[in-house]
Amino acid sequence: MSLHAIVFDFDGVIANSEPLHFRAYKEVLAEDGFAFTEHEYYTRYLGFDDVGVFEAIAADRGLAWSSSAVAALIERKAVRLEALEHGMSVLFPGAAAAIRRASAAVPIAIASGARREEIRRVLEREQLIAHFSAIVSAEDTPISKPAPDPYLRALAQLRAATGSNIAAGTSVAIEDSRWGLESARAAGMRTVAVTNTYEKPALDATADLVIPSLEAMDLEVLAELCFEG
Repeated sequence: MSLHAIVFDFDGVIANSEPLHFRAYKEVLAEDGFAFTEHEYYTRYLGFDDVGVFEAIAADRGLAWSSSAVAALIERKAVRLEALEHGMSVLFPGAAAAIRRASAAVPIAIASGARREEIRRVLEREQLIAHFSAIVSAEDTPISKPAPDPYLRALAQLRAATGSNIAAGTSVAIEDSRWGLESARAAGMRTVAVTNTYEKPALDATADLVIPSLEAMDLEVLAELCFEG
């Protein structure tokens, strides 16, 4: 098969956690007297990791937050996010089955701007972590999406884990935003978008294929993308 690996984004692809991230940011910022709207999050900040979000907010609003102040905001936001997740599954319908199906066929990985503890917490709770040969989180690359670094790191980890020379062009990235798609495309990968967060017209320009959810993921179709590439 011409498909040699699949790399998933996490928030918005596997986990229906973008609304929870927004709520956590909003509540933490409100504690310090700052308003934060859903429109702002989805149009401006969703593509960043936590550091990027708070740094961009500071830049946009002319705030002089130090690196230690940003780190404190991130820690408060992480505590809030864990509380919002408590006692519930955050997986999209069909995501667990799609992960099991994919890992039975090819090595799979995650390339995400989420913190490692947030990714592992969900995957361990859902008994899915063993299916992934590599996990790249916010701590693993100093430059986040839309730069290619997270996907390049994931591919390197997959090669090390499998002992195979997995080429970017035979690998598919699955994303929910244009920032993530741009990152994967810059890494030389084929790109698939799911419409969990944005509608198809917002994703068409940077995706080789757009699907409604992971439930609709067809491995033969993904292989055809790699063959065409």
